[in-house]
Amino acid sequence: MDLGLKDRRALVTAASKGLGRACAEGLVAEGARVFISSRDPERTGREIGAAGWLASDLSSEDGPERTAGEAARVLGGLDIVIVNAGGPPPGTFQSTDLPAWEAGFQLTLMSAIRLVKATLPLLRQSEQGRIVFITSISVRQPIPNIVISNAMRAAVTGLAKTLSRELAPDRITVNCVAPDAILTDRIRHLAGGDEENVRRMAERTPMRRLGTPEEFAAACVFLCSRQAAYISGQTLGVDGGSTLGVH
Repeated sequence: MDLGLKDRRALVTAASKGLGRACAEGLVAEGARVFISSRDPERTGREIGAAGWLASDLSSEDGPERTAGEAARVLGGLDIVIVNAGGPPPGTFQSTDLPAWEAGFQLTLMSAIRLVKATLPLLRQSEQGRIVFITSISVRQPIPNIVISNAMRAAVTGLAKTLSRELAPDRITVNCVAPDAILTDRIRHLAGGDEENVRRMAERTPMRRLGTPEEFAAACVFLCSRQAAYISGQTLGVDGGSTLGVH
C-alpha cells in the first residue's frame, strides 16, 4: 500500500530514542523528509536518514518555536508534526511536590501547546496536514505511580480532541497514539532497571509479550498517511489488548 508519504515534510520531537525515534524511522522508510529534535545533542538523526536535526528543550518557552522554525527552514515547510515529549518522573500524588507538577506541566502539556501554535501556520499551507500526539494508555486507564503523566497526558488528549474540530476546515487531522507495554528505556526505568520486572510486565499482557517501538510506529505512520484523511479526533491504543475499557 502506498501511504502517500513520499517527500512529505515531517517534524518529530523527542526523537533521539524510544517511540519518537521509531516514528521518525518509520516516516523515513516511507519516503518522508524528516526533521528531528531532542535534548540529546549527540543523536543527530544522520544514521536514520533524517533531513535535519536540532538539540532543543521543548519545555523551555522558546524551544518549540525555535524547533518549528528550523524544521521549516530545512524542509521548506511542514505537513506532519509528531508531538512527543519524555515522560515525567514517577511518583504518587502524596510523594510528588509542587515543583515536580510545574515541571511536568511544562514538559508534557505546555510544550505541546507551544509546538502546535508554532507549527499551525505551516500546516495550514499543507494539503495533507497531520498532527499526532504520542500520549499513553493512561488516558483511558490510569497507571499507578505515575500521577503527573496520568494528569498531563489526559490534558493533551483533551487538547487534541478540541483541535480536531477546530482544524477540520483546514483539512488538518489531529489524533493521539496511546502506548502501553512497549519495550523502551522508559519501561525499563519504571521497572527499576530489573529485567525480571520487565519479564513480569510482559507476562501480564494478553499477548504475553511487550510490543516493539516499530509496532507502535506503524500505527503512528498510518495516521500520517493519505489513507487516514478522514480519521481525526481519535485516540488509538497500541497496547496488545491490555486495556480493559471499551472506549
